[in-house]
Amino acid sequence: MGTATWISMAVVVLLVVLLALYLWVTYNSLVTLRVRVEEAWKDITAQLGQRAELIPNLTEAVRGYAPHDRTAFDAVEKARAESLAASTPAEASAAESHMQQALRSVFAVAEAYPRLQASPDFLQLQGDVADAEDRIQASRRFYNGGVREFNTRIQVFPNNLFARRLGFGRREFFEVGDLAAVSQPPRVQF
Repeated sequence: MGTATWISMAVVVLLVVLLALYLWVTYNSLVTLRVRVEEAWKDITAQLGQRAELIPNLTEAVRGYAPHDRTAFDAVEKARAESLAASTPAEASAAESHMQQALRSVFAVAEAYPRLQASPDFLQLQGDVADAEDRIQASRRFYNGGVREFNTRIQVFPNNLFARRLGFGRREFFEVGDLAAVSQPPRVQF
């Protein structure tokens, strides 16, 4: 075999090794991003669960002062159940929009009762719900950032040529349909 044949074989072997190395590094980075997105989603579901635990106490506190307003209480209980049952970002987004509307209704009912608003227990609950909302929004931003990075990585060339074949598909964002609720979390008055 001549020198040209050896050089050609060496170039082919080098290209195959470089391609394999590129695939290995890219695959591992995509797995890392996927795991980060999955962990961020678990954090969101944990935060939603913690807020859901506060809802019964909040509704009972308000119901003690306004037992006649079943509409607001039914809406928040339905939204809580929907939130707990959500298993995908799309379902959680819809549930979150309903929860924001329901919480605004409950807090609107509470505003009509100054004694309730002055109650230390209610103020504590209201503060806890506001803190939970802040944690949910922070988790949502972190999750969506991870999803954005993951989706971008699988769509850029040359990753888009093989990402789907390796089992990497687009992830859903966790978007809240009611942006006013995000920009105006429940108000805490002291």
